[in-house]
Amino acid sequence: MTIASVALIGLGEVGQILAVDLAKAGVGTITAYDILFSDPASVPSRAKGPAEKCATMGDAVTGRDLVISAVTAASDQAAAEAAAPFLKPDAFFLDVNSVSPGQKQAGARTINGKGGRYVEAAVMTPFPPKRIASPILLGGPHAAAFLAEAAGLGFSAKLFSDEYGQASATKMCRSVMIKGIEALLTESLLTARHYGVDATVLASLSDLLPVGDWNRLAAYMISRSLEHGKRRAEEMREVAQTVAEAGIAPLMTRACVERQDWAAQYKDSMAGDLDTMLDAVLAQSVPRKTVA
Repeated sequence: MTIASVALIGLGEVGQILAVDLAKAGVGTITAYDILFSDPASVPSRAKGPAEKCATMGDAVTGRDLVISAVTAASDQAAAEAAAPFLKPDAFFLDVNSVSPGQKQAGARTINGKGGRYVEAAVMTPFPPKRIASPILLGGPHAAAFLAEAAGLGFSAKLFSDEYGQASATKMCRSVMIKGIEALLTESLLTARHYGVDATVLASLSDLLPVGDWNRLAAYMISRSLEHGKRRAEEMREVAQTVAEAGIAPLMTRACVERQDWAAQYKDSMAGDLDTMLDAVLAQSVPRKTVA
């Protein structure tokens, strides 16, 4: 391992996990900057762990071997632009944010133009279960060098393409399906529960699409929308941009943005089994139909 110091841009869920795992891997210097540090009540401000919180981007990034951008999709380019002037020559800039290929390419121009080495990263599973070992696709001309120098840090990453945008396109197209299924299940089963036919619908799904326990799958996927709806909606806006960049109208993806955004307001309803969760959302959103 030749990476001895790391700066984290963003100290939310992913940033906090990375800080802990990188410290365990032996990284001696870990700094962090988050725009929400200005709010003492924010999650990044209250975060505990090995990362040294810095008051400015420059304090966090200057002199670091590796800078990891783990911010919201909407802040991806702004984070790259704010960090670029402080990068030491040839520092790696690992962009793990879920944004369109066009956004990744813009970030690469910003970072590489200031002498850094931009590495596109597409995280292909939810981050918390496997943490730093989550499967990651890497892209761009500096990806191979990053893999070599980051050996021993715990990343489960592989080189996907020498071109920027290919790794992110893979993730974005996958999200059309995964986040779309979440949105469809949410809409289908809330409606079915309202009419008292949810058990029959689930049984029918099991007959038509034998993927295992549909009740369990639906509970998991709907809970993900309720818990992370805002973040998912933001990612799906990037997915819609990805589809549009391909010259295809993102009709389904735009609808998914709306449903994911809608689901976020019911985060407090996600506790319990599927029936309990559906009833809690319905109690807040629409009147229940009485079924004779």
